[in-house]
Amino acid sequence: KVEELSEENIYTCYQCGKCSAGCPSISEMDISPCEIIRLVQLGQEKEVLDSKTIWICASCFTCVTRCPKGVDLAKVMEALRQITLRKNVDYVSPLSIPKEVLSQVPQIALVSCLRKFSA
Repeated sequence: KVEELSEENIYTCYQCGKCSAGCPSISEMDISPCEIIRLVQLGQEKEVLDSKTIWICASCFTCVTRCPKGVDLAKVMEALRQITLRKNVDYVSPLSIPKEVLSQVPQIALVSCLRKFSA
């Protein structure tokens, strides 16, 4: 399902870790980007869909530019979000973010947050 939605061959990933090494959001993730790919490769999508990582990913494409095999991890993360949203699972609405926090959040994160709800 992930490969179908993302149109990415996740099996070309050989776990070099460059995607995780360059990720600006990794300190907030419970599963690293390269671990996400590995879990999907192993068919453990439930663990991935239950993680907060797919929602924290800012889709900044740093991982994509660093990947030596050209795996578009941002597309994979988007596919995982789509799978979750299609199951009608409720997540925090962007409108519930406190105003004092909004001034400290990078713009790319806000754009990404809102984009996730417009699919």
